[in-house]
Amino acid sequence: MAVGKNILFKIIFISIILVMGVFALINFLPKEDYGNISKSFAKASPFPFEDLTIPYLAKREYKSTLGSLNEFARNSNYTSYLTSYDSDGLRINGLLTVPNVADSNNNEKYPAVVFIHGYIPPTQYKTLVNYASHVDYLAKNGFVVFKIDLRGHADSEGEPGGAYYSSDYIIDALNARAALAASDFVNADKIGLWGHSMAGNVVFRSLAAKGDIPAAVIWAGAVYSYEDFQQFGINDDSYRPPDTNAERVRRRRELFETYGEFSADSDFWQKVPATNYLSNIKGAIQIHHAANDNVVDINYSRNLSSILDKTSITHELYEYTSGGHNLTGDSFNLAMQRTVDFFREHLR
Repeated sequence: MAVGKNILFKIIFISIILVMGVFALINFLPKEDYGNISKSFAKASPFPFEDLTIPYLAKREYKSTLGSLNEFARNSNYTSYLTSYDSDGLRINGLLTVPNVADSNNNEKYPAVVFIHGYIPPTQYKTLVNYASHVDYLAKNGFVVFKIDLRGHADSEGEPGGAYYSSDYIIDALNARAALAASDFVNADKIGLWGHSMAGNVVFRSLAAKGDIPAAVIWAGAVYSYEDFQQFGINDDSYRPPDTNAERVRRRRELFETYGEFSADSDFWQKVPATNYLSNIKGAIQIHHAANDNVVDINYSRNLSSILDKTSITHELYEYTSGGHNLTGDSFNLAMQRTVDFFREHLR
């Protein structure tokens, strides 16, 4: 018993010494040093769902390389390959198109676009079918296009995490950008982003996380300030909710139990919208939206444009009277040509 009491006494004594040491450090260090120590403790103690926030996305590393390029098709303008890359340990697949003629303006390296698809039920998404005409239009105009199959779609590994309450797709997009930058045929300083619908959120939050992205185009995008989500909602008849046992459902339930629904007054939720980190964005933004879009309200784009009007960010909004959510018909051709012209201006 005496040995046990001696050990307990030593533990208590050491604990007291440590506490006194911490208080002494706080009292005698200059305030700026104490602030640095506080920041170190904060970095070592992540809070729940920190990975959803823009500061987390901005400080983390994105690193990847392209896998084997398996030629799928070739025409007079470009060659298409099926390939993959690593995104946080998951194999993410995609369709890569490479122009057949070298770009002499960039030392024979091409400008490139990471192409991020909108919501399609993951089991229905098809690599070679969805957005084929969009990819063709960009590719035949001299851009490398990497249309990625977000995790959980087609044969990409992982579960589909969703866009607005997860950072999974942003991580996939920025790792795809890193993979292109590491290749020997892409100009690493000239990689832009293109996104449709839910990918508007993915693209915009990616811009806030990595401010050196030179250009981004968004078609019929949604959810930027998160207050807009509460105001305008989304009316997508194609939406198929995930299984109740899915990881996405569990995490979202835990998120709302921890922080509640989005609130602009919440310290946590303030860290999620890219609109609170506009000073991070250095690249140019082009937005397209049809007035008759019955899935994503055009006021998402109008509201974002009005927010950007108060900044020095280069941006433009094009509205179309017809074309619906996918900007079809005459609106498609006009929007694609404007997209190409925009990328030529900011990626050349």
